[in-house]
Amino acid sequence: MISRCRVLILPGWLDSGPEHWQSRWEHQHGWQRVVQDDWLWPRRGDWMARLEEVLLEADTPAVLVAHSLGCHLVAAWAAHSAHAARVQGALLVAPPDTEASTMPPQLSAWRPVPRQRLPFESVLVYSSDDPFGGPDFALALATAWGATPRGLGGRGHLNADSGLGDWPDGAAEVRRLAGLT
Repeated sequence: MISRCRVLILPGWLDSGPEHWQSRWEHQHGWQRVVQDDWLWPRRGDWMARLEEVLLEADTPAVLVAHSLGCHLVAAWAAHSAHAARVQGALLVAPPDTEASTMPPQLSAWRPVPRQRLPFESVLVYSSDDPFGGPDFALALATAWGATPRGLGGRGHLNADSGLGDWPDGAAEVRRLAGLT
C-alpha cells in the first residue's frame, strides 16, 4: 500500500470486472475504486462530482489510475475543479474516442473530448490496435493533455482480455507517480 498517497482507481464504462488489472490492483494493493452510481448510462457531471467527493474525503494527495472512460473523467474533472492540486499524478490507460460515430449512445454525454492540459504529471498508455481509440487519437490526446505517451503494442483495449494479468509494469508506474521509486 502506498502510504504518502492514496491511489484512486477510476474504471470506465460498465466498470472493471474481476480479472481486469484495475480490480486485481484493488485487491492486491488495497487501492480504492471510485464507485459510480450509474455504470451503464454514465453522466459526465455525476462522475466528476463523485470523483471530487472522494478526493475531498482525505487530505492525502492522490494518484489517479484511469481506464477507458475514466481517462475522460480525469480530464473533465481537472478542467473544472478547484482542487486539482490534490492530485499528484495520473496513469491514463486506453482512452476511447467518444466523438467517433461508432460509440454507443450511452457515451454521447462525454462529447466533446476535453483537451485542456492536465495540471499534474500524467502518463497515457495506449495500444496500437485499440478498437475504441487508435494510436493517432491516443497520441493527440497525450499531446493535448501534456501526458507522456507509452505504447504497449497491439493489445486491444488494455482490459481483462489483453493478457496484462496483474500488470506489474503499470503498478510500478503508479508507484513512480506516487514518488516511491
